[in-house]
Formats: sequence, structure tokens, C-alpha cells
Amino acid sequence: MEITKATLKHLDDLAPLFDSYRQFYKQDANLEKAKAFLTNRIKNNESVIYIAYLDNKAVGFTQLYALFSSVSLQPMYLLNDLYVDANIRNKGIGQQLIQAAKNLCIKKGYKGLGIQTEVSNPAQHLYQRVGFKKDPDLHLFWTNK
Repeated sequence: MEITKATLKHLDDLAPLFDSYRQFYKQDANLEKAKAFLTNRIKNNESVIYIAYLDNKAVGFTQLYALFSSVSLQPMYLLNDLYVDANIRNKGIGQQLIQAAKNLCIKKGYKGLGIQTEVSNPAQHLYQRVGFKKDPDLHLFWTNK
């Protein structure tokens, strides 16, 4: 398996995975908009995306957004998206994508990683297994609709 930082040259591999991820969260399929969204994130350096390849086939990704902690005076990442193709799950791909994100934090001296996900997401078992702790302080959200 190969984990690499995604660039614009990875868009054709990444966009279908990202669109499937969105569909997992009950969004309508829209490959064109998914590709445009990813293009903007990459072009504007607004996120870090790692993509996993198994036998030269894209099988998963994670997307990180930079945040800052005013209290600790440190930067950190929000691990906002993690997805592994449903046909390839339980082979350690998600864990390796998370490790790539952890390694980036270590390399940059960042505070760590936060995760935003649904309470019912079965991947929470993975997150806890690889060292994430539930944070009771992160449970409110305001939506501008």
C-alpha cells in the first residue's frame, strides 16, 4: 500500500472516493461538484489530503484542515474526512491514513488532531483504537441556514 499527499494530478482518483464519502453522509452524488471542491482546497492550500493506493488503485483518503488553539497557543489539524472504499475496509487502510496525519502533526510540531464525525459512525472504534479520546468540550455547533 502507498499513502501519498494528494495534488491536482490525483483528482481523477480522489474525486470518486470523495463523492462516495459524501453519499455515505446522505448527500446526493455529484462528481463534478466534488471534483471542483477538492480542486479549490488543493489549489488554495486550504487542506491537506492523503490518498491511499492498493495495487495502484485509489482506495481511501483523509482530509485535514488547519485550526489553532488559542488556549494552548498551538496549531492543530481537524481530521474532517476519512473514507475507505467499502469493499476494502478492515485491512488497516484507515489506520495508515490516520498515521500519515499523525506523522504530519509530529513533523510540524502541531498540538494534534481533532475529529469531526457523526456519533453513530462505526469508525469511532478505529479512532479510539489508534489513541483518540472523546472530548466532551466539542459538542456544540451552530448552523447558518
